[in-house]
Amino acid sequence: VKVKYTEMEFDLFEEIFQALPLAAVVERRVLILHGGLFSRQNVTLDEIAALDRFCEIPDTGIMCELLWSDPKLSIGVGRSARGVACNFGPDVTSRFLQRNGLDLLVRSHEVRDEGFSYEHGRRLITVFSAPNYCGSMRNKGALLRFRASRITDPEIVQFDAVVSPKVEPYFDMNNIIRVLALNNARNAQLNAMEQQQQQDQQAGR
Repeated sequence: VKVKYTEMEFDLFEEIFQALPLAAVVERRVLILHGGLFSRQNVTLDEIAALDRFCEIPDTGIMCELLWSDPKLSIGVGRSARGVACNFGPDVTSRFLQRNGLDLLVRSHEVRDEGFSYEHGRRLITVFSAPNYCGSMRNKGALLRFRASRITDPEIVQFDAVVSPKVEPYFDMNNIIRVLALNNARNAQLNAMEQQQQQDQQAGR
């Protein structure tokens, strides 16, 4: 923004981002957020609604995890390769939805090859709307279309990237790709370690 416009526009963007909603509930059945769920098990919708949105994102707590957490295959809560928030399993999703009278969790925050993925027994949908992310990931984009007759089973609309005009890059794209690949590898390693620990614990019973 600073390169294309001025410092004033950059400051205005920052202020706007600090005022955007953290989450939304659709028909009291679907929670939509950016990242994911929480390391603490008893978080409620009332707690989320009571958050002071007009601030910078803290490094810990409900707001941080709501924006930066990711789902994982194994049960429980684990460390995140991002260095903040957590990774949460299908049991965490199930308990949170049941406690808050919800049926479905929708989130983004991670590239998906097809633009979306069903996870945690189809009670969680990851949807990613940026096709060919960073100009090199070759992923599809997707969006969800909710209708009154199928609130918990939204229509998924996929789309491909269009050709972008050639412009000079404002940042090091290769470095961003390396960071994304490293985060994905670390998340996979953490998931594998947790699954092995769970298997070892079950074998020792």
